[in-house]
Amino acid sequence: MAPDSDTLTATAAHPLDNPVWAALTGTHRDFAEVAGRAARYVRDANPFAALADPVDPLAWADLAALVGPGREVWLTGLPTPPEGWETVRSIPGVQLDGSAVRAEADPEAVRLGAADVPEMLELVRLTEPGPFAPRTVELGTYLGIRRGGRLVAMAGERMRPPGWSEISAVCTHADHRGEGLAGRLVRAVAAAVRERGDVPFLHAAAANTGAIRLYRSMGFTLRREPVFIGLRTPDAEPDATPGAAPGRGL
Repeated sequence: MAPDSDTLTATAAHPLDNPVWAALTGTHRDFAEVAGRAARYVRDANPFAALADPVDPLAWADLAALVGPGREVWLTGLPTPPEGWETVRSIPGVQLDGSAVRAEADPEAVRLGAADVPEMLELVRLTEPGPFAPRTVELGTYLGIRRGGRLVAMAGERMRPPGWSEISAVCTHADHRGEGLAGRLVRAVAAAVRERGDVPFLHAAAANTGAIRLYRSMGFTLRREPVFIGLRTPDAEPDATPGAAPGRGL
């Protein structure tokens, strides 16, 4: 397992060491807002931001300028913020490598798109799998299962560092838990990821032991133990409309 470090840079040995930066300067550059050595996703797609080098004071200054004073932003890894930054929330997490996962399409899974966003947002509200915004569906393939015309389970792709794709927003309505829908959709999204030559991975809150147990039973392996940290930029009044906090699934 690769060690966690707050000294990871843009030239880190592996894209998953700094996945947000790798995605925003690569596959997801069309969703990026960049200022020097800092970048973030557009806010209606993903709340995460990244630094090219978490120990570079200039990168932190770039991030502060990009986000604006007194506003909230989420980072992943083990960053040590400079003086003046307020830690709003810190969530221990896990990063799981899906290289060994058996991927397979699911005949009941349907592709979800912009027209399905209201239903997707409602399912996320009920199940709290992690951040999901109106444009999140644009980040990759999202698949769902419907019963009686109602969306009852879904999963999709979020961060896409070069060669990798994060499976995210895995959730099932309470009325349909225990039917194996989450596992089926994870395998189906993994199949779409593999079809274009990438490798699936995912993040979860360390406290979400049930989900982690499921993922490990499917063949995901622990790679790192990052922390997901919500920070407020310095020198202003608190943001009245902070970005959405990650949930249990992250």
